[in-house]
Amino acid sequence: MEPVPQFLLNESARGEPGRAAAADNGALLDAYSAAVVAAVEAVAPAVAHLQVAFDRRAGSGSAFAFTPDGLLLTNSHVVHGARRIVATFADGSSRDAHPVGEDPDTDIAVIRLGGAALPAARLGSSRELRVGQLAIAIGNPYGFQHTVTAGVVSALGRSLRAQSGRLIDDVLQTDAALNPGNSGGPLVDSRGEVIGVNTAIIPGAQGICFATAIDTVKAVVVQLLRDGRVRRGYLGLAGATVPLARRLARHFTLDNERAVRIESVEKSGPAAKAGAEAGDLIVRFGGQAVNGIDDLHRLLTGERIGGESVLTLLRGARRLDLSVVAAER
Repeated sequence: MEPVPQFLLNESARGEPGRAAAADNGALLDAYSAAVVAAVEAVAPAVAHLQVAFDRRAGSGSAFAFTPDGLLLTNSHVVHGARRIVATFADGSSRDAHPVGEDPDTDIAVIRLGGAALPAARLGSSRELRVGQLAIAIGNPYGFQHTVTAGVVSALGRSLRAQSGRLIDDVLQTDAALNPGNSGGPLVDSRGEVIGVNTAIIPGAQGICFATAIDTVKAVVVQLLRDGRVRRGYLGLAGATVPLARRLARHFTLDNERAVRIESVEKSGPAAKAGAEAGDLIVRFGGQAVNGIDDLHRLLTGERIGGESVLTLLRGARRLDLSVVAAER
């Protein structure tokens, strides 16, 4: 009799080693499932489905409580311009919510509920995240309330263009499936701690989704609760990112590959008062290289407002260091 090929044997025919391998596989699956279930059970009670009424339309999204006294995080694009916001939780309870503050440049908003205490999600840290670790999204895609998807952190440190036109830095990429309606919901790790706020997808892509990192969110929330807004600097100019001729970079000992060409200067604005003119090339600001509009936006922080900074320009064959005082945008 011909021997039966090993790969055709069932588990019982393989004996104890085969059963041990099956048990090991089961244990691994159980560990993964247990991590997801535990994280969801910890966070889901804090997640809300938002129904948002505007003047001429309605929308929806997700949010989650991060304090027990009724403060929720969501996306700016979910609630911007809302006439009424209603938050519905997993237990079926619904409450009206009211805006506290929003920052379109990071797509983050804080809203507040009245009434009794809420279960609150724990905010983790995105500083120590590693590519490949478990990422779990909870939200309300297409109105299917409290939907859970799981994947991994696919990449760190991405940049994403906000609807305001500015770049959101330090964005997390994940393959945990997100769809319209997930916006504003939490992205959590295996401990059930929030590591990001789900923000965007690439339509038509498979498994390319983004969340604003929670460390960025925390910094924004502090300013929203304190001031109702995030303060950013403003120079009063319109510009375009252009390549910087290598001969100019060598001549002026610059490591720039690009610069910002000033297209127009707002009359009586900070740049005009400093002496900047249309056609000038901005190569440095505050001692930092400027390789484009996004670099300039990144450097115009609230700390620059009202203080003098050096704006370095190339005008023809001259290099100019102008003292400029940024205003608040």
